[in-house]
Amino acid sequence: MAEQATLTQLISLAGRRALITGAAAGLGKAMARRFAEAGADLELVDIAHDRLEAIVADLPDFGVEVHTHRVDLSRKEEIDRLWQTWDDAHLPDILVNNAGIYPFEHFLDVNEDAYQRVLGINLSSVYWMCQHMISRRKRRKLGGVIINIGSIEAMLPFKMDLVHYSMSKAGVIALTRSLAKEYARHGFRINVLIPGGILTAGTRAAARQLLRFKFGLIKEAWDFRQRLPAGRIGQPDEVARMAVVLASDLASYVHGAAIPVDGGFLAS
Repeated sequence: MAEQATLTQLISLAGRRALITGAAAGLGKAMARRFAEAGADLELVDIAHDRLEAIVADLPDFGVEVHTHRVDLSRKEEIDRLWQTWDDAHLPDILVNNAGIYPFEHFLDVNEDAYQRVLGINLSSVYWMCQHMISRRKRRKLGGVIINIGSIEAMLPFKMDLVHYSMSKAGVIALTRSLAKEYARHGFRINVLIPGGILTAGTRAAARQLLRFKFGLIKEAWDFRQRLPAGRIGQPDEVARMAVVLASDLASYVHGAAIPVDGGFLAS
């Protein structure tokens, strides 16, 4: 876009199609609303299809198309089937790999099934989604935008019993930077957001469950909050806003960046 473009033109996602995984709750739900507000048509993916439908019903009328897809992202064949939904003329322009799980489990107790499920959803699905996005759009000499979601735990592990999660998110960061290097010249902008200290229904439920059994985590939660320079927990919409920036032409020269949205946690 020309340098003379207005701020309104730069932030607009009108005429673009955004594919968001894990869109039924938390960060994904917040992103769906903000991307629609910015004018993007939506392809929303989650295994909880009933909750997806509820979110669509609650979206304000921004005049955009919204389609939902029930996909188990731990199964590559379901990812492959998802990408058969679109012909080459109607591919997503923006891919947001947001879906992720974070079951708390002691490192010595993690079995192969639990390990494979965390890695399958948090890392492997991101790999296959990126592969489809780049392969399909590159074939038509189109670029695109990919936004992956990492975690502060990948860069500075703080919470106990999340080794498997931290490892999966570290892989997402490495994947993002490698793809950015290889495909920027083909018109792809690929970056990763690093959220931390964000209050969602999922993190709230996980905390309640843990505190029932591990009272020592009360101190850990206190220490975490005390370390936040912002002095407060973040909201999903604060991550969603940064995702809109990365998806838009405001970020036209941002490639391979790992951008914290963590209230300053990593800097403290």
